[in-house]
Amino acid sequence: MIRPTLFVMAKAPQLGKAKTRLAKDIGKVHALRLYRAMIATVLRRVQDPRWDTILAVTPAVMLGAVPEWRGVAQIPQVSGSLSPRLGAVFVNKGPTLAIGTDCPQVSACDIATAFRKLRSHEAVFGPADDGGFWLIGLNGPVRADMFDDVRWSHEDTLADMRAKIKGPSAALRTLIDVDNLAALKQVRSAGNFI
Repeated sequence: MIRPTLFVMAKAPQLGKAKTRLAKDIGKVHALRLYRAMIATVLRRVQDPRWDTILAVTPAVMLGAVPEWRGVAQIPQVSGSLSPRLGAVFVNKGPTLAIGTDCPQVSACDIATAFRKLRSHEAVFGPADDGGFWLIGLNGPVRADMFDDVRWSHEDTLADMRAKIKGPSAALRTLIDVDNLAALKQVRSAGNFI
């Protein structure tokens, strides 16, 4: 049996280079502090012995250099848009999930449910409240053009991705993508984050 793999796509927490939309609302320093907390929260919540967890990180020079990433296997992301970066993590055979670090409400239960749904579906998505998705799961390897022509960071991102799937797909619960102050307040009021 091929072991399931969860890839966590992460940007290095560097001042002014991560959570830039949130930084417009709360300032660069506070956004960086929150991003570090989000990374730590997501990693703590999703690691489980039932699957391999691998960080796909950018920039590559930060491999092994971020305290929040310690103890987690790390690979560099390929260069380019999100299309080739996602394509690179779905090249191997077996059940594969990819998430980001923008939804600190994610849990190991969500990940386990996604892997379970992949047994009977071609794809599984974790919808985000903004029209995108916080999780995509596919049984790899996927075709090379799977992520081409998707409008990233758009209200129709999930719809574009679903249109690429030929067979049945499943959905998980909708989570809040923390990209601005309003989303941060929503997640905090639900008690899902600091």
